[in-house]
Amino acid sequence: MKSVYASCAALILGALGMTAAQAQTAAPFQCPTKGGDLTYGQAAKANSLDQAVSNTVSTRNIAQNIFESLMTRDQANNPIPQLAESVAVSPDGMTYSFKLRHGVKFHNGKEMTSADVSASHDRYKRVGWDKAMLVNVDRWSAPDPYTFVIHMKKVQPTFLDAISSFLVPLIIIPSELADAEPMRLPIVGTGPFELEKFVPDSYVKLKRFEKYTPNTAYSDITGFGGYKQACLDSVTIRFVSEAGARVAGLQTGELNIIENLPVRSKGALEKDKAITIEKLENAGVVITTANYSAPPTDNLLVRKAVQAALDMDEIMDAATDGAYRLNVGLQYPGNAAYSESGKEFYNLKDPALAKRYLKEAGYKGEPVVLLTNKDYPAHYNAAVVMAAQLTAVGINAKLRVLDWPTSIQTFEKESTGWNYFFTTWFIAVAQGPLGALSFLAPPQNTYKPKGPDSVDKVLETEWAGMQTLPTAEERNAAFARGQHRVMEQGMALPFGTSTLLFGVRSDVKNFRPFLIPRFSNVYVQK
Repeated sequence: MKSVYASCAALILGALGMTAAQAQTAAPFQCPTKGGDLTYGQAAKANSLDQAVSNTVSTRNIAQNIFESLMTRDQANNPIPQLAESVAVSPDGMTYSFKLRHGVKFHNGKEMTSADVSASHDRYKRVGWDKAMLVNVDRWSAPDPYTFVIHMKKVQPTFLDAISSFLVPLIIIPSELADAEPMRLPIVGTGPFELEKFVPDSYVKLKRFEKYTPNTAYSDITGFGGYKQACLDSVTIRFVSEAGARVAGLQTGELNIIENLPVRSKGALEKDKAITIEKLENAGVVITTANYSAPPTDNLLVRKAVQAALDMDEIMDAATDGAYRLNVGLQYPGNAAYSESGKEFYNLKDPALAKRYLKEAGYKGEPVVLLTNKDYPAHYNAAVVMAAQLTAVGINAKLRVLDWPTSIQTFEKESTGWNYFFTTWFIAVAQGPLGALSFLAPPQNTYKPKGPDSVDKVLETEWAGMQTLPTAEERNAAFARGQHRVMEQGMALPFGTSTLLFGVRSDVKNFRPFLIPRFSNVYVQK
């Protein structure tokens, strides 16, 4: 098995070497103009900027422009170094040695060293949302200021994929902040923008970090890595939950960029020469997750009845104004791991079957509570249509509508008071099988098993295989079996894949839609 891990290292280092060679022949990106404030209209409020503990897209959209990690992903979602200069994997796959970039400064002016990297890993292991990425790690060490070494308990061929994830990334912070409790982290990163002001429920303002050191191994931004510069003096992210208000702000110029542009507004805006519309295909899987702890969805037959009742076309049409396609699984067609495993449980549209399951379950009209929000219309509209479809087969469906931060806190912290939680899996799906199942697999188990004994052992086994099996083919097969288990048990119900539209004022240049808004290398033409 040595060759597998050696080749993994060669691929990573080879990709970096290729980029460095390209950078020698291509001049690095330079801001055509500098200055100005860009205002971004974000659909949902952010309840925190502590990126290590928050898995919400509303936090990630902002915090990822502030913080950076050892590794990140390129445009094709391949792992690449970010704060690391390089990574070497030992032939036996048991040691990862990271050489750090020199001269990287934190926003407080301190230079980043391996002591900060080590302390950041300590905090993430203690409080990080996705700390399962470190489960196979034995220890780490910092033999000198610019070397950080991770020693594994056992071989994990997917380790670089795991620690390069920006679903809830392992951000690097100053060592003196490592004891910060969740949601109480002082916001000090290494990114091209630093925090200037955070007004809860209103806006976040970022300003250019004047001492930012771009990664000269690259000539331009790629994914969330590469060569980045802050061309703008500042970026203000305003929380504007009402879609019509975002569109109006774009039209008046109060907002320079808006996300989640409604399809119904597209035609009128295309006629406005001051506005361009950008599209992000495969933006996310609109999905609802079941609650195993709360009756009646603790009963498999009730979950199967819900599954049988659903017409995914109706749900997705309402959720996205028609900008969607049906997608049976938790990967996008064309991805190496894409599988239609479990398609026999998808888009059944069978009221008679749903009623039969309800009868077998002994269902007595107990409420089935759909936990959703209006900050993201896709979530609210999907819940409204699903409620109507469930009501039609005799299920007592009730909506519980909260704002986005409160709804996700309720989902994560409470096991009662809801039966299905509505969200969109954006980065989770795009970053491959591990990201796609990370919400449902240990230790998250967001389908809320009642206790350790009721954790789904089949999914747990496949999840372990997805991380440790030696070949990609074997890992993808484990993912397909895991996806089948999710569909068979009704743990989560993927409705379909959405397309995300952005509205951009025409004087804003070089904004390129990605899984996270990238404010680096964006400028305003004067």
